[in-house]
Amino acid sequence: MQTIGIKQPSSDGSGDGPADAPSGRDTLPLLAGAGVVAGGAGLVLALTDAASPLRGPLALFFLLAAPGAAFAAALRGLDPWARSLVSLAGALTVVMLVAQGMLATHHWSVDGGVLTVGALSALAFLFQWGFRFRRRTGRNR
Repeated sequence: MQTIGIKQPSSDGSGDGPADAPSGRDTLPLLAGAGVVAGGAGLVLALTDAASPLRGPLALFFLLAAPGAAFAAALRGLDPWARSLVSLAGALTVVMLVAQGMLATHHWSVDGGVLTVGALSALAFLFQWGFRFRRRTGRNR
């Protein structure tokens, strides 16, 4: 015979219907998707030289979020606060090093800086993904 567990009502008296607020676990993928859309919009607006008031803030968001996400993906072992702090510091360092390198070589351009930061972030993602894939297949042998 199988027993059926009965869920206790919550203390605030609200029901379990669809009108309830989503839990914290449900909102994290939603926020990540919104960040990807905002970063992509910043990339597109920066590269097309659009005359939009959102161009500056969204391009800045892309310049900080792309390398920050690459650092955060590589630092899964740290606790969330340390991970976010190191990711932010790494993102600022990458952006400043790209700007300094472009200024030192007299090749400064907004498009070049955005593309360089995006390419370095994509390479960092691919590098850590390949490292994890290689480590995972090495264990299976």
